[in-house]
Amino acid sequence: MEPASPWTDRLSPSLEDFEALGRAAFDGLPAAFRSLCDDIQISVAEYAEDDVLRSLDLASPYDLLGLFEGVGMAQGASEVRTGQMPNRIWLYRRAILEYWIEREETLDAIVRHVLIHEIGHHFGLSDEDMEAIEAEAD
Repeated sequence: MEPASPWTDRLSPSLEDFEALGRAAFDGLPAAFRSLCDDIQISVAEYAEDDVLRSLDLASPYDLLGLFEGVGMAQGASEVRTGQMPNRIWLYRRAILEYWIEREETLDAIVRHVLIHEIGHHFGLSDEDMEAIEAEAD
């Protein structure tokens, strides 16, 4: 009898699994960086909403892996306004999974990359700054 494949009993990661991946990625960031963004919520959805895709001029929901939503520090996030929603990072499960199957990277590394990139938008960081943070998180 042939041994069972290690994939026989595996399912694709759920929204809850993705939230746990996002939380683990956040917890693995450098402490000094993490302490500056403790008000950021991490949320997961299958895809970005149609209005978000339109506002970014994207044709496909697979073109957006994550999104920072809120007021970034570069735009005065330290000023709390009445009725202001909390800053949030969206991770889009199906888009990330599609990206993952086309790459030779682990799923948690991709989620970490997306999370760092979106947090970088909160701080107004350059791509080089984000790469340095990602290297330190590795």
